[in-house]
Amino acid sequence: MALAIFDLDETLVAGDSASLFCSYLQDRGLVDEDYIRRDALMMELYNNEQLSMNEYVEFLVEPVLGLHSDEIDALLPDYVSSYVCPRIYPQGRVLLQALKAQGHRPLIISATVTFIVKAVAHELGVEDVLAIDLVKNYDGYYTGAIDGIPSFREGKVQRLAIWCEEQNENLTDALFHSDSINDLALLEQVPNPVATNPDTKLSEIASQRGWNTLNWQLTETEAPTLTL
Repeated sequence: MALAIFDLDETLVAGDSASLFCSYLQDRGLVDEDYIRRDALMMELYNNEQLSMNEYVEFLVEPVLGLHSDEIDALLPDYVSSYVCPRIYPQGRVLLQALKAQGHRPLIISATVTFIVKAVAHELGVEDVLAIDLVKNYDGYYTGAIDGIPSFREGKVQRLAIWCEEQNENLTDALFHSDSINDLALLEQVPNPVATNPDTKLSEIASQRGWNTLNWQLTETEAPTLTL
């Protein structure tokens, strides 16, 4: 059973799930316009391969540090339903279902915090998730610090290697779908890299190397057939 690995943001979702969570917090009155502007600036740094993930995670969770992790989890179904579901690529849903039917094991690996990624993965019917884990104190409140290796850039390669050893999995015949140049290190590790809704830099590399490329639209439902 080969792994079918997917990035989340801009790959399966037409948008960034962390930024969408910021908008959700704003609409609930938990953050202001300045917070949204700061998030946009950090997303620019991410796209330019200059983002400090530690700084971003600390910024992202600051508004909810006063909430117990259970209270945050209670917000997530409404957030996913209202903000994420309308932005999930229908082709991604179809492809995930098709790959599972073919015997592949889906895995979402994301540079977004785990509580968000798990909630979206649940909506997509994906059980296995690698994302940015957060430190909790003994009372169950997040501290804003990253726990362990962040699944970001080369960290995705490290986290996946550890997970494969724990799960007795390997990358034989594995696919990895991603939109981002930040995922180049992992795309280079798998036999079947798929540039999915790729940014400009990744699109150029995919073209040079002959990688499969997918470009999805929110209005289409048919999943393309990959040539592997």
